[in-house]
Amino acid sequence: MNGFVIGIIQQSLIFSIAVMGIYITYKILKFADLSADGSFTLGASVSAILITKGMNPFISLGFAMLAGAMAGVATGLLNVKLKIQDMLSSILVMVGLYSINLRIMMGKANLPLLNQESIFTDKNILLMLCIITFICAAFFTLLFKTKLGYLLKGIGDNENMITSLGINTGSIKIFALSLSNAFIALSGGILAQYQGFSDINMGTGTMIMGLASIIIGYNIFRKINLSNSSIFCIIGTLLYRTSIALSLRFGFNPSDLNLISSIIVIIALSIGNSRELLANRRRYSLGKEKFKYLLGLKKAGSRNA
Repeated sequence: MNGFVIGIIQQSLIFSIAVMGIYITYKILKFADLSADGSFTLGASVSAILITKGMNPFISLGFAMLAGAMAGVATGLLNVKLKIQDMLSSILVMVGLYSINLRIMMGKANLPLLNQESIFTDKNILLMLCIITFICAAFFTLLFKTKLGYLLKGIGDNENMITSLGINTGSIKIFALSLSNAFIALSGGILAQYQGFSDINMGTGTMIMGLASIIIGYNIFRKINLSNSSIFCIIGTLLYRTSIALSLRFGFNPSDLNLISSIIVIIALSIGNSRELLANRRRYSLGKEKFKYLLGLKKAGSRNA
């Protein structure tokens, strides 16, 4: 049981880095970036192939992030410069990345890292993952306390207002997409070293996983005083990976994971929408009672007059 729990925590820490990247586009920028699946595999394939060529595994993760950032820039350029719709531009990049990832892995659908050194060699895996995730979460948190971070939030909330201030929103969008995909690619690179191989389909479902984790973390825990978005991402990912692991443990087939993920998203959204609906009804009831009270005072005042 200990190994089962530790495995869930380790995988949750790895995937939470990708969730932070998805959070940037989905929750802050309000950009439907579906290229996450391709960027995740891109990071894994770049890191894996460089390790097989003898590169230091930590440096390979840097190149994986750079590759992911370039994928994000490609999506941004299609959207900002060529005026292609956000969802369509990300789909085009995702489709293109499939062929690019195959090229990187020299035409192989699976690239093993047998007897290759990784960032986990001779180290405590859980401790190493905690350190990496902490660094990413700290950077993520500090970024959105800077002027650039507030600009990103402003573009997501009201792009026209930011444009009216004379700020080039296009460049900031491209930066946000590159940063988002860099996080996602880093997560993919770490997972490849953790599992000991890179696979062309290992990024499938990354976007669904990210959305599920964000929705769970936000909708279930928003009443708790957790203003740090990175904590939402980590907690949401942990709960999501736990539910997936328990589903497999209870006998579901791995082929059912996408269906299970969809059900989890639906449940999380339903919980969030139910709470919002209840809150709106309470506000409506209070407003109605206040109106009746004021109306009663007005009628009483007119009778006295």
